[in-house]
Amino acid sequence: MSNDTHLIETTIQTERVFEGALLKVNRDEVMLPNGKTSIREYITHPGAVVIVAILDNGNLLFERQFRYPLKKVFLELPAGKIDAGEEILDTAKRELLEETGYVANDWRYIGVMHPCIGYADERIEIFTAHGLNLAGEKQLDHNEFLDVIELSPGDAKKSVWSGQITDGKTIAALYWLDNPAVSV
Repeated sequence: MSNDTHLIETTIQTERVFEGALLKVNRDEVMLPNGKTSIREYITHPGAVVIVAILDNGNLLFERQFRYPLKKVFLELPAGKIDAGEEILDTAKRELLEETGYVANDWRYIGVMHPCIGYADERIEIFTAHGLNLAGEKQLDHNEFLDVIELSPGDAKKSVWSGQITDGKTIAALYWLDNPAVSV
């Protein structure tokens, strides 16, 4: 990349304005590149993983889950929050088992996405999982309810284009299926 120093903002002070169980909200005073000051409000998030779980038949595992902020059911890939001190691959393995009942023999890290760069520091680490075996029942959290379904990669992409899939992490992860280095 080019020299971006002329774009950098510098933190003067940070104020924590909210601290919840998952999210924290900060209000920072920053020095702008032109020497003036401004306020930046943003959410801090522990990070998450998303898994492109590929069955032996070539289909992908998806979940249908109600998402409260938008009060509707979404079609999305398995995903979940990184626990404090947890390695991202361990998070991916845990979330796949908890949400789908599957374990995988072959895991590949394929990239990272930042879903809300204007107001959050969240990152979502993207994995593929191959060699899936059903290990038993889902092990959902006590407050989690979802259905597991499978779709072909083609049907998944059509679901994006038709507006059935609007979840950003799912769309970004599906985009990686077009990378020749990621074998389906």
